[in-house]
Amino acid sequence: MSTKLSKDEMAALVEVSRGLKSTRLSHTVFKNVKALTGQKLAAYERKTGILKITDLGKQTIFMTLCIESLRQLKINPTLKINGEALAFLLRKGHIETREGEVGHFITTKGEESLVDIDSQK
Repeated sequence: MSTKLSKDEMAALVEVSRGLKSTRLSHTVFKNVKALTGQKLAAYERKTGILKITDLGKQTIFMTLCIESLRQLKINPTLKINGEALAFLLRKGHIETREGEVGHFITTKGEESLVDIDSQK
């Protein structure tokens, strides 16, 4: 994931992803709109002028959700996480279920991915 977002920028992106109804922006979105549009995570709709999330923005939110889910599962394997993120992490081999045990456990591939992500910061 090449886009680096602050907590405020991520909060603004999540707010935009919920769907804005008008051209009026909340303080959080207004403060971060330049960063979101500059990185092509959000764009203004031509006809209405309403700020909408782009496919890249949706992908960024999903990858952030997956990374946070991995970190949470590392601490507590019995924790419930988002279904889409869970399916993706299982499919990619970052987590696994173990026979006779409850929860999802991070594989060595998942550990390596977390180390790689943390080293990029």
